[in-house]
Amino acid sequence: MPWDREQMAERAAQELEDGTYVNLGIGIPTLVANYIGDKDITLQSENGMLGMGPFPVEGEEDPDLINAGKQTITELNRTSYFDSATSFAMIRGGKIACAILGAMEVAENGDLANWMIPGKLVKGMGGAMDLVAGVQKVVIVMDHQNKHGESKILHECTLPLTGTGVVDRIITNLGVLDVVEGGLKIVETAPDVTEEQIREATEAKIVN
Repeated sequence: MPWDREQMAERAAQELEDGTYVNLGIGIPTLVANYIGDKDITLQSENGMLGMGPFPVEGEEDPDLINAGKQTITELNRTSYFDSATSFAMIRGGKIACAILGAMEVAENGDLANWMIPGKLVKGMGGAMDLVAGVQKVVIVMDHQNKHGESKILHECTLPLTGTGVVDRIITNLGVLDVVEGGLKIVETAPDVTEEQIREATEAKIVN
């Protein structure tokens, strides 16, 4: 059966390597913090925090400790704080090894659209454009299809782009796909999901 949000986040956590700095986007990616386990991962937030802990238990929230998505989080004994200019200097300077982000659309060549839908009010692009341009690896975590059953993994993105050719790996509720030459390659399927089901749910070209 397809993965749920928590299982997608748990699978995404497997992408993280010991000793690296990682940025988690808004939505499902924020859940990855709960599945890091014993790995030595330092989470970075655009709003000026290095060393984020998991989400707090109910009743122990600190309203002064929030991530870029304004969710309450916890700190670690090694947490440091700084202004957003320093935070973005880390990102633009290539110091962040991996960004795990959500998406509205991903194209078969790795183009990403994840910051706005024309006609809808948005607060801003946040750090998405800087992240996809500055980090070493971009992993997308999202549902494979929208609420109408239409593929979100396309030949070409229809929404305004966040970055061109920036996505390395896509983790959806159906499985894991890599952006390779000529299209996408199925790396892994969710339990009881077949490669054929992934192909049927995907508009983008899938190569062997």
